[in-house]
Amino acid sequence: DLNLGQIYFISSSLTSPFHPLFLFNQASLTGDSAQDGGGSGGDTISHSLTLVQRLEALLLQGNGSDVSLRVETPSADEVKMIQAHSLVLSLQSPVFEEMLLSRNSSTLVLKESSDCAAVFDKFIRYLYCGEISVRLDQATPLHKLATKYQVLGLQQGITQYMTQNLAQESPSGHVASWYEYALQAGDVTLRDSCLQYLAWNLSSVLQSGEWVTISSQLLMSLLQRSDLVLQSEMELFAALEAWIIQNEPDGLTAENALRAVRYAMMPPRELFRLQTQSSVLARYQESVRDLLYMSYQFHSSSPMHMAKYFDVNCSLFMPRNYLSPVWGSPWIISNPTRDDRSTSFQTQLGPSGHDASKRVTWNALFSPRWLPLSMRPMYTETGAMQPTRVEGGRPRIIITPATSSADFAGVNFQKTVLVMAQQQGKVVVKHVYNFHQSTEENGDFLAEADLYHRTSEYLIDSSLFLHIVVKPLYQTLITTKN
Repeated sequence: DLNLGQIYFISSSLTSPFHPLFLFNQASLTGDSAQDGGGSGGDTISHSLTLVQRLEALLLQGNGSDVSLRVETPSADEVKMIQAHSLVLSLQSPVFEEMLLSRNSSTLVLKESSDCAAVFDKFIRYLYCGEISVRLDQATPLHKLATKYQVLGLQQGITQYMTQNLAQESPSGHVASWYEYALQAGDVTLRDSCLQYLAWNLSSVLQSGEWVTISSQLLMSLLQRSDLVLQSEMELFAALEAWIIQNEPDGLTAENALRAVRYAMMPPRELFRLQTQSSVLARYQESVRDLLYMSYQFHSSSPMHMAKYFDVNCSLFMPRNYLSPVWGSPWIISNPTRDDRSTSFQTQLGPSGHDASKRVTWNALFSPRWLPLSMRPMYTETGAMQPTRVEGGRPRIIITPATSSADFAGVNFQKTVLVMAQQQGKVVVKHVYNFHQSTEENGDFLAEADLYHRTSEYLIDSSLFLHIVVKPLYQTLITTKN
């Protein structure tokens, strides 16, 4: 039904992100002076949808087929036969093009894994039609096929689908398995997106059935991060204990994982309980004895005094992003595009037991429209110009202590704002911003967030959901030694 010129047109256009299939909602008759060559403002008549429908019919009916694709699984218990057209396959895939040029029969035998064979019809249909429907369980095999046959547009599209559906609910979880696949396939974008999602939403991951199935490599990648978002270090230890009991790793793997726990971030009473009640810690206590010893010392004396005698510049003494009320507070801002908002909350001065009874009161100010630093007047004769709120300005948060105190000496406070978003009906941590006093230090605070439309994923019931974390760092502990 189609001549070679028509097939070439639709097949070559499928590889473009501006494929006609995505433009069908446009008027079928449009003015386009660039198309007629005369510059007189001609009209374009578009029947792209009909052409794609005919190509799909060509595939389904096998009319004019000049090559048979025989899809076999390793066990050879499943065979699929697909009648295809070498011109379409060659235009869409350089791998198919090479295979077709070197073939010695009208049949191409393709060895595919069972999961890839199950979606091979869907993959071939994409080559003809330029569109595809995807489920969570189909994403990995489709990405495998797109990678194997070098169909770059589909490969990028599936990666985008996966990064946009990390929060999607699934019976046994899928983010960890996508991470493992991305690591194997060398897809850096997908790998980093999965790892970031797991780190920033770790509390919910720990409570899912997916946690105990993760690999030891992924486990260590998470344990070594300081940007983990979770209730407390105790919550992380309990989850690690469950993972070790379930997976029964070799001794070295278990010891490395247990040494990545930041025991100094647990109060002494929790450390005592772990030593008396944890079967895993009892089994591997010798491997972490030095860490427990240093943690008890950390809690029993002044951190600055301790630093005079011990090398304490290590992750053991660095807080993560703890959601516990001891280290911060949630903040729900209604109508975040309107007036300034303020809130106050208290945190413990530092994680050391030496500072356990000391509290710091913080004042936080949210301004929805503040003139960015780069747009302000620099200086006047009377001194620095103060920033002013303007229409179209950027939002920012300023966090300052309510009072100054000599007790702050030696403590440096890093502030972290967690920004929530609603994805697939689930509230997740979308962004993490670190700063010392104001989010202006980042320059991109909420730069991507659309707070003016009710459908924005950053608005939940017309409100912006934040969580402020204050991370006290003892300056003598974080000084890099020469």
